[in-house]
Amino acid sequence: MADLIKHIVQLRDVRFSWPGQPLPVLDIPDFSIERGERLFLKGPSGSGKTTLLSLIAAVLSAQSGSMRVHGVALDALKGGQRDQFRVDYIGLVFQQFNLLPFLSVRENIQLPCKFSRTRRARALSEGRTLAQEADRLLTAMNLSPEEVNNRAVAELSVGQQQRVAVARALIGSPPLIIADEPTSALDSDTRQAFIELLFSEVEAAGCSLLFVSHDAQLAPAFDRQLDLRHINITAQDGQSSGIPHV
Repeated sequence: MADLIKHIVQLRDVRFSWPGQPLPVLDIPDFSIERGERLFLKGPSGSGKTTLLSLIAAVLSAQSGSMRVHGVALDALKGGQRDQFRVDYIGLVFQQFNLLPFLSVRENIQLPCKFSRTRRARALSEGRTLAQEADRLLTAMNLSPEEVNNRAVAELSVGQQQRVAVARALIGSPPLIIADEPTSALDSDTRQAFIELLFSEVEAAGCSLLFVSHDAQLAPAFDRQLDLRHINITAQDGQSSGIPHV
């Protein structure tokens, strides 16, 4: 039980292969993230980073091994249970942000709370409405609610879209935030400012952060940095899945 409390993510002997491929993309004997930890994960294209994120987020299922996130055994979840677990307990920041153009900025941020009673309850726990909590997160991300809420998502700059995507991931304080190359389209000064904002909000919400990036210059700011090749036996053996994944 103490180990479950200590770790937000815990993998043991996890193997994943794509259908029809003889060799695994991932073969990870041991990997964990402590609660509250900010982990920087790096690795070259093809090392399986996005595949690992998809496993942790319960998008993909491993063929073997044990995977626990927030104390929940992912292999015990079926179908819609996996989707519900993801929206309840994981905030995702995608490389392309994946904001919905037919929703307002505020509606994009509130979206997880429409599908998760757990996130909704946490968002409302301080006595604010969902709209007020969305505006609070925008302000924390150095965006003016009065300015951006009246604009279409497509009219926002890349940096503004990025911060809206982070606000969406943070609403309802999910225990784990997963960010997949979220700074790839930003210049160095903007990247650094964004990291500082992200850290501030993650700490305030008490979340853990798994951050994937090719930008090694960002790594020293994190609690720990890890090269996926150091824990993935497949990469150490020089094997390849034959399918390009980053």
